[in-house]
Amino acid sequence: MICFPNAKINLGLNITEKRSDGFHNIETVFYPINWCDALEAIENKSYKAEEEKLSLTITGISIDGNVSDNIIYKAYNLLDAKYNLPSVKAHLHKVIPMGAGLGGGSADGAFFIKLLNDKFNLNLSVEEQINYTKQLGSDCAFFIENKAVFASEKGDVFTPVTIDLSKYHIIIIYPPIHSNTALAYKGITPAKPKESIKEIISQPISTWKNTLINDFERNLFVQYPELESIKSKLYNAGALYVSMSGSGSAMYGIFEKDIDVNVNEFGFPANYLIKKSK
Repeated sequence: MICFPNAKINLGLNITEKRSDGFHNIETVFYPINWCDALEAIENKSYKAEEEKLSLTITGISIDGNVSDNIIYKAYNLLDAKYNLPSVKAHLHKVIPMGAGLGGGSADGAFFIKLLNDKFNLNLSVEEQINYTKQLGSDCAFFIENKAVFASEKGDVFTPVTIDLSKYHIIIIYPPIHSNTALAYKGITPAKPKESIKEIISQPISTWKNTLINDFERNLFVQYPELESIKSKLYNAGALYVSMSGSGSAMYGIFEKDIDVNVNEFGFPANYLIKKSK
């Protein structure tokens, strides 16, 4: 059985307050885009008791660290502890870059929960799947229903929103910068926004430029001025709206029409990664 975990972008991101547990409360809109990994699982019928119940191989983008630390293992172990799952061989072809603010790792964990539920007929409700994914990470639960939501608190409390970007063209540019979320929070002064993101996104996209803000941009643009340069160049290319996604470092532009993006025309080094999405 195979599935295709997709990325997301953040439409605005306000850091509203520091929590007593050390985390931050935020407000943002998660919006799914069709930039996908590929994740496959088959039952390991030759499993022996002395072996690990889950074996995972990875191709595509290299992932540092021990493979057993991957979120796919954590997802499997959560369900295995309750349902004593059969042994599984899984393969992940990694396409969505990491440290980009695109939620690729979170999507892998959530989609594996959904895949195991379908493959082994666990009959988990959507609510049960969401509860499991919340144990994997703050934004993982978004990928269970995979629809645009207004996310609050730690980014794990969702309210449905009505927004459709399907007629627009989204260009995502990922420079060779791995953004560290903890570092991105340093120097941030939490504050309630003057206007709710829910209200802003109900207005025409052409009005978002000066109202729909990602609070992480101010500090990260100082550390990585090339991010601000990407934003300027996307606007110069005709984007209606440009923003960093999450804590970065991916930048996206929303265009009314499809355009050809050439790294040489934009003046980016050859190792910039550019993706178009509808």
